[in-house]
Order: sequence, then structure tokens, then C-alpha cells
Amino acid sequence: MHYASNWLREERSDMKKKNLGQMGCPIARSLERVGEWWSILILRDALQGLTRFGQFQESLGIAPNMLTRRLNRLVEAGLLERRLYNERPPCYEYVLTACGRDFRPVLLSLLAWGNRNFAPEGLSVMIVDRQTGALADPVLTDRISGRLLDDSKFRTAAGPAADARLRQRHGLPHDFKAQAS
Repeated sequence: MHYASNWLREERSDMKKKNLGQMGCPIARSLERVGEWWSILILRDALQGLTRFGQFQESLGIAPNMLTRRLNRLVEAGLLERRLYNERPPCYEYVLTACGRDFRPVLLSLLAWGNRNFAPEGLSVMIVDRQTGALADPVLTDRISGRLLDDSKFRTAAGPAADARLRQRHGLPHDFKAQAS
């Protein structure tokens, strides 16, 4: 038991030191910016129109010091912009940037995945058409072919900027192999 708790403490310590934002993998870079659950919930609330510190705190029930750290990280990551809305006393609101708004489909996909896999009691939050109220079921598709990305014909591949480690993990797509010859 003592060994396990020491191991867990060491793992957490190692995880805190690693900067995922410097890795070549786009998933790792994304996780560096939004991979902590409070950050994702703050973005969820911002996408629903919340902008002020008190609104986020009330919605999330988060400690003020934790909320301050998360908001600052999201601002540093370029997902939120901090704007002064009152000079005396200075009060700020947190507004989504283009990058933050671009996270919306990711959140909606996460919501749908959670509904499909972790809601045995039924749907507590649904995605609906704003005009008709009809239920929506988001899927990820390839913009070029229109095929679903869960199709087994798709895989990840190293891109032109991939380092040796990523090329080894993902291989090169056929087009790049032909160009390299």
C-alpha cells in the first residue's frame, strides 16, 4: 500500500513537470491548453454565454483561487480574452476568442459521446436544433469525402512537420512517401 501511494505521488509529480505544449502531437498540444476538467467546464459555460468571474464560480462551485488560475491559463492559451468592463473597482469579463469558439464542436462531440456511453439514466443534456427543437446527433465526418471518421478506412499519419518519433509512431501517408522518393 505504501509503495502504491509513493508511486502515485511520483507519477503526479512527473506529470506536472511535462510540458505537453512542446510535443509534436496535436492531441498533446491541445491537452496542454484544455486537458484539465475545470478548463473544459469553463469553456462549456463560456460557450453558453457566461463571461464574468462570479457567473463561472456560481455555475461550477469552484474555489476562487482555482478559478483564477484556470481563467488565467485559458487566457494565456488564447482561448479566452480578458476585458475590463468596470474601472472602479476593476472588473473583468472573459470572452471567447476565435480559438475558444472553435472548441464548440469538440464539446458537442464530447457531450454526445458521454450521452451514448455514460448516461444509463437517460439524457440529461441534449443537442437540439435552435429553430425546430429537433434532437441532433453530431458525428465527425471528413470534409473532403463526406464519410464518417469512425470508418475503418481512416487512420492517423505523420504530417510534413512530424519529427522522427511521430513518423515512427504514425508512418508517412502514401502521398508523402511518393514525394520523398
